[in-house]
Amino acid sequence: MTGPDARDDAASLFAQRYGEQPRGAWRAPGRVNLIGEHTDYNDGFVLPFAIGPGVSAAAARRDDGLLALTSRQAPAADVSLSLDGLAPGSVDGWAAYPAGVAWALRAAGYPIGGVSIAFDSDLPLGAGLSSSAALECAAALALTELHGLSVPRPQLADLARRAENDFVGAPTGIMDQSATLLCQAGHALLLDCRSGIGTAVPLDPAAAGLTLMVIDTRVRHVLTDGGYADRRQACEDAAAALGVRSLRDITDSSELAGIDPLLRRRARHVVTENSRVLAAAGLLRSGQLARTGPLLTASHTSLRDDFEVSWPAADATVEAAIEAGACGARMTGGGFGGSVIALVHSERDRQVRAAVAGRFAQQGWPAPGFTDAVPSAGARRVR
Repeated sequence: MTGPDARDDAASLFAQRYGEQPRGAWRAPGRVNLIGEHTDYNDGFVLPFAIGPGVSAAAARRDDGLLALTSRQAPAADVSLSLDGLAPGSVDGWAAYPAGVAWALRAAGYPIGGVSIAFDSDLPLGAGLSSSAALECAAALALTELHGLSVPRPQLADLARRAENDFVGAPTGIMDQSATLLCQAGHALLLDCRSGIGTAVPLDPAAAGLTLMVIDTRVRHVLTDGGYADRRQACEDAAAALGVRSLRDITDSSELAGIDPLLRRRARHVVTENSRVLAAAGLLRSGQLARTGPLLTASHTSLRDDFEVSWPAADATVEAAIEAGACGARMTGGGFGGSVIALVHSERDRQVRAAVAGRFAQQGWPAPGFTDAVPSAGARRVR
């Protein structure tokens, strides 16, 4: 399903469920993180870009103080919630994400009243493409614009992050919401997660004769299952052991000597990953996208060995893609399942796809999914 089709389906779903036409429709894209994994909650650097697939929301205000939510992807799970009764842990399942946004906005002093919202998506869940942030940000735009509220996008990203952290209970950083709301077409976003400053960096694979191939391994992850939280806690423990505010303050791996070996490995990934992000941004600015390939592969090795968040299908995908001629490849997203991104010369596209699919067949795994990721515009009103 294409983006426009999903957008139209959100509006038709709204009319079907609520018996009226929506007052507006919004589209929030998913994202691919080119490089910079598990650095955002360590005040570090990330380099994501928005993609075409995403979440659409069609909405209208209502006068009864309720938040009514429906989704084409969860047809049996419509909910109707009292805005005054929203509290962390009070909503389960997919609806917790938009409900959390309403809660965060109201907690920040924004007068959000009753709203009905219908959602549709062409973004696969659990594939490491930030479907939760897209859902949050589509809801955030609908809620604020329907009420005539002007909220700066960096602040809106932070409120959506708060929804995911404090309401849903997933301890993510600020990258996903920032990418969804701030990215520009044809660019990646170099985001300093300490200052909140984002800089657009040119990213046009097609012009360079390259493809950014997203390979869905079909292994699904859940960021509330504990593994992600364990890694975040390890980073906080490492920073405390080193006497710094966050691992952003360590710039050389030699400074990690003397701390617990497990914490040293976790911290080493963050320190080296920050360096890789800045190096990749420099190469993009100078028009040398192909030379970022080894950085991507080094990132994967670090995520696999030091941070230990990769999974067998991702490791096999990276290995097969590189053997077939990819410039570089790595897992993308929080880990424990999801997708791999491979940087491929366009003339090797079929060769890489065949090699990865062949490796999956050898292992008896479900066939992987392939998508060409095109750096796209961020969240916006579409109707």
